Amino acid sequence: MRIAEIRVYQVDLPLAEGRYAFADGKFVETLDATLAEVVADDGRIGLGESCPLGPAYLPAFPAGARAAIGEIAPALLGMDPAEIGVINRAMDRALLGHPFAKSPLDIACWDLAGQAAGMPLCALLGGRFGESVGLYRAISQESPEAMAEKIRGYRAEGYGKFQLQVGGDPMEDVSRIRAIAAELGADETLVADANGGWRPPDAARAVNAVAGLDVWIEQPCASYAESLAVRRRTALPFVLDESIDGVSALLRAHADGAMDAVNLKISKVGGLTRARQMRDLCVSLGYPMQIEDAWGSDVATAAIAHLAHSTPERMRYASTDFNSYVTVETAVGAPRRENGTMRASAAPGLGATLNRDAAGKPVAVHSAGGRGR
Repeated sequence: MRIAEIRVYQVDLPLAEGRYAFADGKFVETLDATLAEVVADDGRIGLGESCPLGPAYLPAFPAGARAAIGEIAPALLGMDPAEIGVINRAMDRALLGHPFAKSPLDIACWDLAGQAAGMPLCALLGGRFGESVGLYRAISQESPEAMAEKIRGYRAEGYGKFQLQVGGDPMEDVSRIRAIAAELGADETLVADANGGWRPPDAARAVNAVAGLDVWIEQPCASYAESLAVRRRTALPFVLDESIDGVSALLRAHADGAMDAVNLKISKVGGLTRARQMRDLCVSLGYPMQIEDAWGSDVATAAIAHLAHSTPERMRYASTDFNSYVTVETAVGAPRRENGTMRASAAPGLGATLNRDAAGKPVAVHSAGGRGR
């Protein structure tokens, strides 16, 4: 099996709730997803997706990911997609950095490897732990009252874990946290995610003001050093996300005692290969993980489900069904939420195939016969 062609698609993903607002006044209404098909010479097709949360969340933007795929793709043509380590080495030699561009190609190669082996991806990534994967719901930043009201509707959909978007005015954020904490039962979980939006003094004020509540604090400040300083000023359980972008960052945070849990995003680290490496390291070190991605649709949700389902249950505290947040179905066969949980497909590979009506025509095709035509 050899890579004969790489097709790249651009798909707009309008949000089902109209707008998603998060730290520092940022918001998105329509996301820009990049889907990639890696076509093997035996006719099999692997599928992957990358979808940044706009251009100002992480150092990535959608058009840049597609341009970067154009730099990487020629190096992969003719290679065996099942040789995942060799594939990743070739991508790194072709282009330094740019994990959001490498991620859909890496996922698609894993999909092909699973298809060739006749096994679902979760079996290749470590096995299937448990019957399903628990989900959390992200709550877009609004007034405290509006955000608290949404809890009731999300609870009716089966969610029991909630990620509250903060990272604005610290005292208004405190009101948001208090309003939602008052709505929660003893068996429900609340995470206040600042997405790096607080300045250190604002973060200190906020965490001190909610010290008596049952709430997790996630990535309060933009930099690792600032977030670590906040960590040392609070006894509340602490999650790092944006600062943990690779194995070196994870090991540094472990050495510093900088966190109690990790938010592991597949495309942030370059795909399933490195996400699995970091997942296994977190399991060995004892850090529970929120296993997800920056955003996405059906394809990203399928990849999340396989990585999460192949993680021991006690080491995962939530994942995300991003396909329920958007209005476009980009693939057939992706997991669907069932009472606050989802399941990885039992079909070979990713278990999802491209919805060509939604994807439209490729914006680029890379093959031996012509680059980027």
